[in-house]
Amino acid sequence: MRKRTLFRLATATAALGAATLAYASLVERNMFTLRRYDVPVLPADAEPLRILHISDLHMTPDQERKQRWVASLAALDPDLVVVTGDNMAHPEAVPGVLRALQPLLDLPGAFVFGSNDYTGPVWKNPFTYFLPDRGYVDGVALPYEDLRSVFTGAGWADLNNARTTVKAGGRLVELVGVDDPHIERDDYSLVAGAVSEEAGLSLGLTHSPEPRVLDEMAADGFDLLLAGHTHGGQVCVPGVGALVTNCGLPRTMAKGLHRWPGSDSWLHVSAGLGTHPTAPIRFACPPEASILTLIPR
Repeated sequence: MRKRTLFRLATATAALGAATLAYASLVERNMFTLRRYDVPVLPADAEPLRILHISDLHMTPDQERKQRWVASLAALDPDLVVVTGDNMAHPEAVPGVLRALQPLLDLPGAFVFGSNDYTGPVWKNPFTYFLPDRGYVDGVALPYEDLRSVFTGAGWADLNNARTTVKAGGRLVELVGVDDPHIERDDYSLVAGAVSEEAGLSLGLTHSPEPRVLDEMAADGFDLLLAGHTHGGQVCVPGVGALVTNCGLPRTMAKGLHRWPGSDSWLHVSAGLGTHPTAPIRFACPPEASILTLIPR
């Protein structure tokens, strides 16, 4: 009787595990979700401004459902589009990325790259994400310069270790960004400095939300900091949240809108729209893009 009970328990556990894996890989991974946040960063008399934040597409050529969903976001008519990296996951991904983003390229926009814009994914043991000193392994080279040319050709601001201003929503927006800190391509010293008094709004962009970068942006007075990279934890525990962030950010800030500690800056971390191709699952953390409505303080 005891052996029979143990066998039934093991069978039920295996069935539950298989069902969870099927749900995570076939259902939730494709449950594209639009998040909405109000961010109080504007002067008292300012009109609201809407930012569409897209991150971590990790696009492969055959992901047509994702491409159609992202393209449909153009109907939101945002004032500014911000893309925080990891657009590609395949050497032939550029056409798919463009099918997704083409309807948005007529709008004011800005971008930074992530590690998976430069090199493709390689298989890794998912448990290594719990190791703080895990080394980064380069995969196949990706055509990031082709993607950069399309973005900048559309007038989007390239903020990889750069700083500029754009007009969006009828006002001057000051932008700063760094190349991906996750692979140590960032150099904030090239762009550091206090926010201009002429700017009606200031934004800081980084792919990986490393605290050392966010601290510097916040110290310079940037109103809103935007990042991706974490996938929101990708596989979360209901009631607990993310188990890892794959960076120095606390697990409690793995996604969503937060006040950056010790500053007046806000931080929005996108859980992103894709997954690493060798781990195509999401659980308790559906793929997302966000509309950030900036409102008076």
